[in-house]
Amino acid sequence: MIIQSLLDTDLYKFSMMQVVLHHYPAAQVEYKFKCRTPGVDLVPYIGEIREELAALCALRFSEDELDYLRGWRFIKSDFIDFLALFHLNEKYVEIAPAAGGNGEIEIRIRGPWLHTILFEVPLLAIVNEVYFRNTQPGLDLAEGRRRLREKIALLGDTEGYADCRIADYGSRRRFSRAWHAEVVRALRDGLGSQLAGTSNVWLARELGLTPLGTLAHEYLQAHQALGPRLRDSQVAALEAWAKEYRGDLGIALSDVYGLDAFLRDFDMYFCKLFDGTRHDSGDPFVWGERMLAHYRANRVDPRNKVLVFSDSLDIPKVMQLYAHFRGRCQLAFGVGTNLTNDVGPAPLNIVIKMVRCNGQPVAKLSDSPGKNMCEDKAYVAYLRQVFEIPEPAAVAEPLVPAG
Repeated sequence: MIIQSLLDTDLYKFSMMQVVLHHYPAAQVEYKFKCRTPGVDLVPYIGEIREELAALCALRFSEDELDYLRGWRFIKSDFIDFLALFHLNEKYVEIAPAAGGNGEIEIRIRGPWLHTILFEVPLLAIVNEVYFRNTQPGLDLAEGRRRLREKIALLGDTEGYADCRIADYGSRRRFSRAWHAEVVRALRDGLGSQLAGTSNVWLARELGLTPLGTLAHEYLQAHQALGPRLRDSQVAALEAWAKEYRGDLGIALSDVYGLDAFLRDFDMYFCKLFDGTRHDSGDPFVWGERMLAHYRANRVDPRNKVLVFSDSLDIPKVMQLYAHFRGRCQLAFGVGTNLTNDVGPAPLNIVIKMVRCNGQPVAKLSDSPGKNMCEDKAYVAYLRQVFEIPEPAAVAEPLVPAG
């Protein structure tokens, strides 16, 4: 059994789920799975994936787990009461071979947002672990441990980086549950205060770490169908978040419509209201410079704001970004697959994304076009028009980092 606790997911799933309970309990959504890694045949493992899904849906929150969640200052008592009754239901998930017959599989999650939001992270972890335990049986993890030691030594022993802190963001694409736990334990023991925490709630509880996260793309995407009018959907999403958390969990995600559209909406009010912003696509150095300039243009001292970097990071990239931006703002780094699935075999690039809300297409148009995912081309064109997003062109020259 791969998933053994409903806490084995990322914190932002709970923070978003509470907003859904309080603001959008009737919303209906659809998610779609995609494997971006070419040539991967997942069809032989559909049976095992379904078995693990059934085991996941048999789980309930224990009283100890609910007490742990109850201790978070931003969790409200009625949400805990709801979770005490909650379980995931298989009827909302369909798993089948893709029509193309090329080894791809179709996973669709359809149902109430409130009852489907917790599927994404554990289901991706299940697909990963089922795949690797079949294709790499009995893999010697010595190479993974060697690489992990090198990463810990690089960050921990390099002069000038004592205040550079990272967090584990690797739940979705981990090699296995056991390896994930081993990695985070080694980071905790090897880095000390340089490990800020983990996005995984189960590991945070088990290892005495800080759980980290705020909101994900699906939250802003859903507002394309939930907000007042499409052009105001990003503003409506941020205002609903602020209304729910009253200044807590104040990191805004900047790449659902691209950075230009985000900055047009992220005005002086939001600059002052939110603690910072998170980068998840496009050149991180360009993004960081533009965010700092935007704060200054809105009469906000960027030294009091947090820039969170979380897009395909490894330790050398973290250190480059830290050297470039330190002293100019507060910094945070979330490292995922490079920590939890760097054991030798190439990791899978798999995602589950929301594609519909209340029967309407929704989309993400990030600063990395390969990350976009929508099934309705006409809607994407309309979204580009509404948010004044040009068609992808040549990639801008990246900013050369300091050092």
